[in-house]
Amino acid sequence: RSRSFSHFSFPHRSILRFSAVFKMTDQDKRGMKKQHEAVAATSAVSNTSGNSKARILGSAIAGASELALFHPVDTIAKRLMSTETRIVAANVSGTALNLNEAIFRESCNKTAIQKFGSLFPGVGYGAVYKILQRIYKFGGQPVLKDSLGKKYGVEFENRFGHQNGRTMIAAVSGSLIGIGEVFLLPLDALKVKAQTAPEQLKGRGVVDIFAKEGFGLYRGAGWTAARNAPGSFALFGGNAAAKSYMGVGEDGQRATWAQDALSSAAGAIASITVAQPLDVIKVSHPHEHIFNILFDSLLNPYKLFLHPWRRHASRTDHSTLQSRVYQLF
Repeated sequence: RSRSFSHFSFPHRSILRFSAVFKMTDQDKRGMKKQHEAVAATSAVSNTSGNSKARILGSAIAGASELALFHPVDTIAKRLMSTETRIVAANVSGTALNLNEAIFRESCNKTAIQKFGSLFPGVGYGAVYKILQRIYKFGGQPVLKDSLGKKYGVEFENRFGHQNGRTMIAAVSGSLIGIGEVFLLPLDALKVKAQTAPEQLKGRGVVDIFAKEGFGLYRGAGWTAARNAPGSFALFGGNAAAKSYMGVGEDGQRATWAQDALSSAAGAIASITVAQPLDVIKVSHPHEHIFNILFDSLLNPYKLFLHPWRRHASRTDHSTLQSRVYQLF
């Protein structure tokens, strides 16, 4: 009986032990799955880069520095985009004369110092706009990127892979931030007016302009959003892709100064290349509503896609794209 009891009890004990081990293994699997999801979510996006104060301060310094160094280049680009006459002439001297008139306007016949001074209109509006824009854009994008990474990091990584998932999160968060940048449009509109049509603002104060113009300063908001969405997508996506190509972010590796500079240049060139055509339309047609132009283009596609391109391509697009790229260096 003892033999039969032990014979039948041994398998019974083994089954109990195996069942207990199986239950523990199942619990461990669930725990390991949760840990994997948490790690994947954090790995799909780079770690939070610095605190909020550092981001805001760094963005403000970058905006002020950019304005001080590149406002003249920005003025040249805006004036070339808003010029209605053909710049390229039959000979080099004629082209140089047209460029001189398009860039320096009423100061085209003055001294070199006076010409250089004429490239700083709207610097006050530009200072407020550029600093606020940089704080919002480059201070807010990392926060949104971290939030998207925590909520949707696994989905991005499963769909695009580990490295491409991080790049896509950076690009999407940048695109959303770019669309929200429309709220700063009045300051940008006043800056562009001061650069291209200063006579419209002559003798008018800031309070008077905002009181009389009101929401009219948001003309072109549709074009601005249409420009910023792909432009910011390319800006932050190109930056993240360049860093990923250089191995930054893997195993906690932080970017060096040179890597930051190269990745920023790559993202900026990608952004300018993508957004430049819409930027030309935004500056050249600030009073035309995007939906009106799109509706007209359905009836006559030549009006939107062929006629402006034919009018602008030979005279300003190439020059303005070059001037915008020169700002990177």
